[in-house]
Amino acid sequence: MNSKKPPVAIIFLGLLYIAVGAVNFAHHFRQSLASPRGGVWVLLVELLAIVAGAFLLRGQNWARWLALAWMLFHVAISAAVLRELIIHGVICILIAWLLFRPESTRYFRPPPLEQT
Repeated sequence: MNSKKPPVAIIFLGLLYIAVGAVNFAHHFRQSLASPRGGVWVLLVELLAIVAGAFLLRGQNWARWLALAWMLFHVAISAAVLRELIIHGVICILIAWLLFRPESTRYFRPPPLEQT
């Protein structure tokens, strides 16, 4: 776990991913009860958002890559509708910028090893 205080942008993104994942999981859970065939995969994607958000807040570097991959997945699945593609693309660029700013990169960097 990272003992440094997370930047405001990471706190915002972490909480946003948790909220979006939880709300969409609850919404899709009801739908998956009616049609469980493909619903499991949708629920898994929403759980990944919750995991990414929680571990962003804990300073795990892999979580920012998961968060970006999650958003890129949404860009890819919205490619059929130009308006959705543009919206998801802009959001993805903003998220990538927030996740990989120098301040964020410092937060995700592991602490230096102590010399004895």
